[in-house]
Amino acid sequence: MAGHSQFKNIMHRKGAQDAKRAKQFAKILREITVAARSGLPDPTSNPRLRAAMIAAREANMPKDNVERAIKKASGAGGGEDYVEVRYEGYGPAGVAVIVEGLTDNRNRTASEVRAAFSKHGGSMGESNSVSFMFQRLGVVTYPVAAASEEDMLEAAIEAGADNAELTADGHEITCAMENLFAVRDALEARFGEPSSAKLDWRPENTVTLDEEKARSVLKLIDVLEDNDDIQAVYANFDIPDYVAQALAA
Repeated sequence: MAGHSQFKNIMHRKGAQDAKRAKQFAKILREITVAARSGLPDPTSNPRLRAAMIAAREANMPKDNVERAIKKASGAGGGEDYVEVRYEGYGPAGVAVIVEGLTDNRNRTASEVRAAFSKHGGSMGESNSVSFMFQRLGVVTYPVAAASEEDMLEAAIEAGADNAELTADGHEITCAMENLFAVRDALEARFGEPSSAKLDWRPENTVTLDEEKARSVLKLIDVLEDNDDIQAVYANFDIPDYVAQALAA
């Protein structure tokens, strides 16, 4: 299992999903707010807002919540003023970590992220201290039933994507970050709305973790993800199947 933000195969983390649902909604609503303020409140003319609304639907967020957030963000001077932040550092076992957030208080968020690294066996670095070890990519996903593997690959290449592959979770199409919305729109015209469309950090190389180190790294990531200001956490680790099974036991 590679560690780039999703960690779907770690079963012991799934038990806490229900408890984190409200926090997930809050993070998506924060992204919708920033997206709506950064462009037009119409998703057809605002690619970032459209992507955020897809994420809301994927999370089964009520439509009323989304509409209220857009309306509030569109009002003059209404609501919080968030800024985008990114932190980089190293976790246990030398794992490189990128943390992205939206905050209304840079000093608070930086202090909390630094404390999380320090408390859990890592250290926060300077800007760009680890991002050179990752690729910044656009990623579009579809359920398996959306198309055959061959049809999706053909359509993805025609749309300007670099690759498309069928995984256990469905079709994953990757492209240059600047092509994300063009690729998404082309695929949507053929296969309907994707499951997700977003920018991602993908590690060039990964650090393989044993059980003890995996527990330490996942603890740090749990703490970072639990922070209200943090939108996503990426790391360059890999957990072998037998270690994942031990963690799930």
